[in-house]
Amino acid sequence: MIRIVLADDEALFRGALAALLDREPDFSVVAEAADGPAALEAVAGHRPDLAVLDLDLPPLDGVQAVRGVLGGHDARVVLVARQVRPGMLRRALAAGARGIVPKSTDAARLPGILRDVHAGGLYVDPHIAALALSDGHCPLTARELDVLRHTRQGHAVRAIARSVSLAPGTVRNYLSSAMTKLDAGTRHEAARRAWEEGWL
Repeated sequence: MIRIVLADDEALFRGALAALLDREPDFSVVAEAADGPAALEAVAGHRPDLAVLDLDLPPLDGVQAVRGVLGGHDARVVLVARQVRPGMLRRALAAGARGIVPKSTDAARLPGILRDVHAGGLYVDPHIAALALSDGHCPLTARELDVLRHTRQGHAVRAIARSVSLAPGTVRNYLSSAMTKLDAGTRHEAARRAWEEGWL
């Protein structure tokens, strides 16, 4: 029996996925979770064979969730997502994810994908893989990424300046440069775009 922990903050999707998998004779959904901490707790408590997690599972992102699950557990991690940016794909695979599945995947295919991953395989949706292969490099400098990372965490410019040992004006210059490169209207939009691309 393949024991599975499911985690997704969308209750309807999570419930439908649980019902789909529970119909399979060799699957058992042993726990469900609606956020990242609950997912990690469920994995620790149930020690499943597979953890099927939403890529954007608040307050964690997919990479943090993968690292949390694999930190001392043997479960293989499959991420499901509405949208996967090439950078995030690379980071998730580097963190140890064994599958990346769009939420638009035909439901009839999912059990086979999970069985393959459980058996030691790796699954990446072909469309996502093609995007990753054609993706260009990050146009942002290390300093621009650093200030955007702090911006995404909700820090104000003065707090960012203290954290990165720069003057507030210099931080604003880095933010302005990043906004221009990403064609973003605000620093928060620039941080969101950089995160979506998997650069943060």
